[in-house]
Amino acid sequence: MTQHSIDTSVYNVFEIDIEGVDLKERQFLSIEDNAIIIVEVQGKVYAIGDICSHDDGRLEDGLIDDHCIVCPRHGAEFDIRTGEAKSMPAVVGIPTYPIEVIGSTLYIGIKK
Repeated sequence: MTQHSIDTSVYNVFEIDIEGVDLKERQFLSIEDNAIIIVEVQGKVYAIGDICSHDDGRLEDGLIDDHCIVCPRHGAEFDIRTGEAKSMPAVVGIPTYPIEVIGSTLYIGIKK
C-alpha cells in the first residue's frame, strides 16, 4: 500500500484512480458535497473549491493567471495555493484541499 502524506487525523482521505487522466487539463470532482477543481500549474497539482465566495457561482471556467483563478462573472481572484481572496469583489477566500499524486492515484483530503 502506498503511503501519502495527508494528515488522516484532520482529513478523510479519498483515493481516485487517474490512470489516463491528463492533469494539465482541469478536472472536476464532487466529494461529500464539495465541488472541487483539480488543476496543474507550473508542474504542481492543486485542489480548490469550485465556488466563488463572492456570489457562490462556479469558478470552473475562470482564467488561470500564474497562481490565481479569476471568477468569470465579476473578476474576483483567488490564489490556488492558499485559497486567499486576492481582489475585490471577493473578501473571503475559497477552500483548498491537500492533494498528492502517487503513480496513477490521486489522494485528496476533506476535513473531518
